[in-house]
Amino acid sequence: MHTYLTHYIQAQKTTFDAIPLEQVNALIQKFREALDADQQIFVFGNGGSAASASHFITDLSKGASDKLTRRFRAMSLNDNVAWMTALGNDYGYDDVYLRQLMNFARPGDMVMTMSVSGNSPNLVKAFEWAQENGLDTVALVGGNRGKLAELADFSIVIHDTHYGRVEDAHMAICHMICYAFMENAV
Repeated sequence: MHTYLTHYIQAQKTTFDAIPLEQVNALIQKFREALDADQQIFVFGNGGSAASASHFITDLSKGASDKLTRRFRAMSLNDNVAWMTALGNDYGYDDVYLRQLMNFARPGDMVMTMSVSGNSPNLVKAFEWAQENGLDTVALVGGNRGKLAELADFSIVIHDTHYGRVEDAHMAICHMICYAFMENAV
């Protein structure tokens, strides 16, 4: 087991070392622009990426906003289970994010998702709608890139396909965004 754990940690370090910092810096600037323009920010994902979206929005809306004169207007679309299950039941799971965006999103707002595969139908469908309706789209994806990387206005690819490593790298990027504001680096 020790050998397995050592290899796991080494692979994780390699993945973290490959995070494209210039792109992360550019993404932090996009969040600064969204904040300055008072844009609404919507973040969502599936499975572990849904948990990361919730965590990120908490850090951005509370932690980062507590250090600023203007607060981020941000929400995770995977947090309202009752609404998601109603949408999934009545329209289909592919519409659980799209239909929430239809209620809340306005042209110029930002939509961000995290997806290791980059091909989740519900995320792709939400991004297609967002593009058609003038929203700024950001995707954090894994090494296979998927359709989200093609659709997104801005994407960061973690060149790995291991779900745990990619999800950890995505969360590290989310923490870098939040702490850039919390520690006044922006």
